[in-house]
Amino acid sequence: MKEILVVSHCILNNASKVASDIELVEETRDRDKFMKYVIKHNIQLLQLPCPEFIMYGSKRWGHVKDQFEHPFFRKQCEIMLDPILLQLKEYAAYPDQYSLSGIIAIGGSPSCGYRLTCKANWGGEFDHKELTNKLNSICMVNEAGVFMEQLEKMVKGEHLQIPILDLHDFMKTRNK
Repeated sequence: MKEILVVSHCILNNASKVASDIELVEETRDRDKFMKYVIKHNIQLLQLPCPEFIMYGSKRWGHVKDQFEHPFFRKQCEIMLDPILLQLKEYAAYPDQYSLSGIIAIGGSPSCGYRLTCKANWGGEFDHKELTNKLNSICMVNEAGVFMEQLEKMVKGEHLQIPILDLHDFMKTRNK
């Protein structure tokens, strides 16, 4: 039987992430461990698209979940996820051949986080007087990003049972 994991795009291609001078040490360490684990256990990977890269490109600023909380973004997520869902349904039709063992999200992402995402009171012009207040409003919250919310809704709508975990949480469960 082939074990299949569905992974957030940036786990396999971190060039899709927002450009930053800040090294995400824990995420990099988890990604390295994840790739070694996948190779060692011959796990198959299905890569999700990156909605932020597709819609905003490589020169985008960092966003927060609040900015993606609108019908157009959610609809675009569904459109991107439709072909993924068809693949998941096909694999699920053959449980003796395939095990859909999880969807791996990326903690902290406003679109692809699952247990952790960033939110802030952002919107409108960045008036220099308000810039500090807006930047200080950023916080991490214990909830899913918009893309993962849409994926979870679609998976449940098809009655598929696939657990979703942030990469860090997945690595904690597999390192026992």
